[in-house]
Amino acid sequence: MPVKSDKYLKLLAEKYPSVQAVCREIINLRAILNLPKGTEHFMSDIHGEYEAFCHILNNCSGVIREKVKLLFGEILSGEECREICTLIYYPNEKLHMLREEGKINEQWYRMTLNQLIEMAKLLSSKYTRSKVRKALPKDFEYIIDELLHVQKDEDDNQVLYHKKIIDTIIEIDNADEFIVALAELIKHLAVDHLHIVGDIFDRGAYADRIMDLLMEHHSLDIEWGNHDILWMGAACGNEACIANVLRNNLRYDNTEVLESGYGISLRGLTLFAEKTYQNSEPMEAAKKALDVILLKLEGAILLRHPEYEMNDRLFLDKIDLKTAMVTWEGKRYPLNDADFPTLNPERPYELTDEEKRVVEEWKAAFLNSSRLQKHIAFLYEKGSMYRIYNGNLLYHGCIPLDTSGNFDRMVFDGASYQGKQYLDYADKMARRAYFQRTGDAVDFMWFLWSGRKSPLCGRNIRTFERMFLDDERTWHEESNPYYKFYHEERTCNMILREFGLYSEGSHIINGHTPVKTMEGEQPIRAGGKLMVIDGGFCKDYHEKTGIAGYTLIYNSHGIRIKAHHPFESVYKALRENKDIHSESQIVDTEKSRILVRDTDIGRGIQDTIADLEMLMQWYRRSE
Repeated sequence: MPVKSDKYLKLLAEKYPSVQAVCREIINLRAILNLPKGTEHFMSDIHGEYEAFCHILNNCSGVIREKVKLLFGEILSGEECREICTLIYYPNEKLHMLREEGKINEQWYRMTLNQLIEMAKLLSSKYTRSKVRKALPKDFEYIIDELLHVQKDEDDNQVLYHKKIIDTIIEIDNADEFIVALAELIKHLAVDHLHIVGDIFDRGAYADRIMDLLMEHHSLDIEWGNHDILWMGAACGNEACIANVLRNNLRYDNTEVLESGYGISLRGLTLFAEKTYQNSEPMEAAKKALDVILLKLEGAILLRHPEYEMNDRLFLDKIDLKTAMVTWEGKRYPLNDADFPTLNPERPYELTDEEKRVVEEWKAAFLNSSRLQKHIAFLYEKGSMYRIYNGNLLYHGCIPLDTSGNFDRMVFDGASYQGKQYLDYADKMARRAYFQRTGDAVDFMWFLWSGRKSPLCGRNIRTFERMFLDDERTWHEESNPYYKFYHEERTCNMILREFGLYSEGSHIINGHTPVKTMEGEQPIRAGGKLMVIDGGFCKDYHEKTGIAGYTLIYNSHGIRIKAHHPFESVYKALRENKDIHSESQIVDTEKSRILVRDTDIGRGIQDTIADLEMLMQWYRRSE
């Protein structure tokens, strides 16, 4: 045990000024160590699907439904249990609907309040009373605390006290507000910590609303995905990232998040496009203008950074406008569109004055969108390239490997990076781009979005080929060897050791690549060492994956992966008490229950106890 200096112990003594204060805290902390660990909830690749995300967040991947069944499954019908669940998920909306249907009366209030209190009691049993108090809604803190800790006594005084509280809540027309407060508490207690393993943005229409929800969550972390880093780069002023954000939103017919969500107008682009590409329909003209600007901006970054090893992605200087051909990997291919009025063959990667004006408008809009900047600041606050949490390694994309399955190397500013060092370097550069706005770091945000050896991309993106070549053989996007080797337990153990994880119980939790269950793919790989939890939240992926997303639950009993069927709508959830149907697959079952002492927080508590024991000895030596 390391010896602490008298100076440190004197500082600690300011918080614990007596032997009894130290003893009291040691007793408290040792008791906490023996509580069951809190439930962790893992989600990834949400892609703007607000309703499905909100529902899974509300039902805690089925945890609420399981607890309702445990408490009431033998005394209530299936429909009655489903109604309780829906009330917990959407308390305001469900109360409004039941009131309109004339189903709410004094008896209903009394029964419902008691049911919700029993749910809150069950879920609070694994936490200290202090921690539960911190989770209580402020307006009802004292009352709920009393109701959760009613004890039956000889004369039933406490039971009568409990009943009078309920009666008064109903009599003064405060029951609706109390039900909402209990529902929120239940959801809070059901999941202790939320992990978002990347890709909140793009494809779906409401990433901004998802960010609003996450900013209200009591405890979470985020591992950045490639689509998140793209928006982060755009918010840093990276013009190529901005162009890619705009292109993605036009491609998915998803401009609402830009215009309504973040106040970013596309008017400048459409006016420029209509004037420049007069033979195209307005929307096609906008896409064409954007594609050309994007290729110029990306090309300029590649010319500035040969260390990215992507000069084969430079195409504009290989176009022959006279023959409408382009040279690709030593062969000539016809272009499906040779209308390039803004392309100067002498300086192909230089924007025209009008293109520069449009790009400057975009940049100003992204930099000045207060709501976007608030959301991006939150991503930086809660996010990182990877995270080690309770013995598991979380990251969105990949750890780049070479063709032999070893860690691949990248060289930046004369230094070589691989494995953990490479991800640490990427994290540092992403933060430098936002907080210092240095040119190389801002450029690096685009590399993280689409670089061939980026840990967030992991494939060779064929943007130009898909835009301008009809030969689909040129469209194939080679994946990093990581996606071949991560099926092998040996590779996963190598990665875990690289990040300092040697326990048999450690796992890699990965997103980014949708699991194609329709083709027989499974989310659990490498003998259970790695789990891919991208099951396709995005509606566009449902046909490919056969499901509508995976989530992971890690509680004191072990790890389960949940496969979710498509969510129909909040309307159906309210009207028909329809939940998301999910199948559960056990990944790991612990032989003995995992306690707080076995977690990262527990290890911190044990360090604190050791310090307090030294303080107690210091006090006693001084007596």
